[in-house]
Amino acid sequence: MQFHEKRRQQFLNDRYYELEIQYSIDESFPRFLRALHASDSNAEDRSRISEAIADQLFKIFLLNYTAGESLDILRNDLPKVVGAYEQHAKYIQEYANDPIFPPFRFAEVDNYERAMQLISLCYLLHRRDLLPRLAAMLDGAFAGKDTLYEDLFSYELKDRFEVDEWYHDKPYRDIINSFYRDTPEESISDVQKYLKAWYTSMKKAFWHDSHLNMREDGGAYFGYWAIEAAAAVYLLELDDRSFRDHIVYPKDLLDYARKLDKQAPPTPLAPRQLRVEGGNPCPQAGYWFTPAIADSLRHFEQGEIMPVSMDWQYGATIWQWSKEQLPPLKPTVK
Repeated sequence: MQFHEKRRQQFLNDRYYELEIQYSIDESFPRFLRALHASDSNAEDRSRISEAIADQLFKIFLLNYTAGESLDILRNDLPKVVGAYEQHAKYIQEYANDPIFPPFRFAEVDNYERAMQLISLCYLLHRRDLLPRLAAMLDGAFAGKDTLYEDLFSYELKDRFEVDEWYHDKPYRDIINSFYRDTPEESISDVQKYLKAWYTSMKKAFWHDSHLNMREDGGAYFGYWAIEAAAAVYLLELDDRSFRDHIVYPKDLLDYARKLDKQAPPTPLAPRQLRVEGGNPCPQAGYWFTPAIADSLRHFEQGEIMPVSMDWQYGATIWQWSKEQLPPLKPTVK
């Protein structure tokens, strides 16, 4: 299939896409990682660089979606994005000397939108296992402070807050209203209004109108997607026929979620399979390694989350059971 037939948004061209991906693999990610792990890096450096890594990973993730990448592949890549923001949360909390300092700034509309997109992708790509990890990063600063944030989490996580306030009235009032209507028709009308207002309400976002300036030496465009609109349609079980062709509505994410709903749930990974993707719990205590991370052999406890590599060129981070198992280290008895 030709690129222009595969892409999900008409603004993206193959030259810009290929150069953005190649530059990330060859230049930006290696440079970021060297700087992050440099012996002379300080807390401020680590906070700043880890943010750049996370934002660039999410940009590439959305750029791949816009270019027409398989949703099965993107489903496997989502834990890597969440893991990058977990890393950033760790370093920004270290720099701020604040254990609940968040990796997103909800007062800035592009940061807020990015958080809503990530939460929504967990539902649409059937990665609800990532929602507790997002909540762990964000709840310390934002639990009980934003209606849409609470509404989205409440479909999977228990004991969420009921709150009647939110950070940005435009365009989010309409999508919030959709969760509280008496009839599906009213909710559908709200989503329609939301999609109509979404792009113009994002004028302060750094990526607004970036499709007008896609240069060979880089650009800010990665696709314009109101992903939370598709999540609302999915969670509320609405009919999207009246707006599914809107340019910022990711209709195939909704179709993918509904398709997976009809399939049998995957069989849990058994220890004897001896392989597990990064971002998932360790199925058996012992020593594991991954080719995606240098000198990665280490001991994991059962249930411990397996890390993901920040090196995009490896794709999924696959941890493998080590054939040589060492006994757990114990303190010497004196």
